[in-house]
Amino acid sequence: MEEVIVKALETEDREVLMDEIMTRHGQDILRLVYSYVNNKELAEDLTQDIFVKCYKSLHTYKGKSSLRTWLWRIAINHCKDFLKSWYNKHVIISEEEPITHRTTKEMVEEVVIQKEEDDQLIAAIMMLPIKYREVIYLFYYEELLIKEIAVITEASVNTVKTRLRRAKELLKERLEV
Repeated sequence: MEEVIVKALETEDREVLMDEIMTRHGQDILRLVYSYVNNKELAEDLTQDIFVKCYKSLHTYKGKSSLRTWLWRIAINHCKDFLKSWYNKHVIISEEEPITHRTTKEMVEEVVIQKEEDDQLIAAIMMLPIKYREVIYLFYYEELLIKEIAVITEASVNTVKTRLRRAKELLKERLEV
């Protein structure tokens, strides 16, 4: 994929390339952004901003890291910048109603219990400080290697391991209560 990107950049076929990037990574980036902001509409807006930023920065991609790593780095930095922004600190965004799926009579009790446990886990993850939340998300949901997470978060491998361990400890404490 990286060779295709570099070749596409040379031929200036950026629109086709961006379509491909958005198709391949759009949902993953949206989930990543949601893990930072915990609001669906805001995550969609920020994801769109990230892809605009990616489009404008395509000329800077040299293929030294994978496209996914490069894109994740842009997304994480954009989310962190947003969380530090005046807008985020001073504009109140109304909470969206959680989407609940009604269970039908055919649904078995295990499915209901599993959903409740999943919801509790997600809620506990969303309450973690961002440095722990991002490593949990990248490791378990995106299934990235610790080395890849270190590159994306610009932290050492040992720091990522420590954050992952600490995040698990915090989750365990919160879920055992």
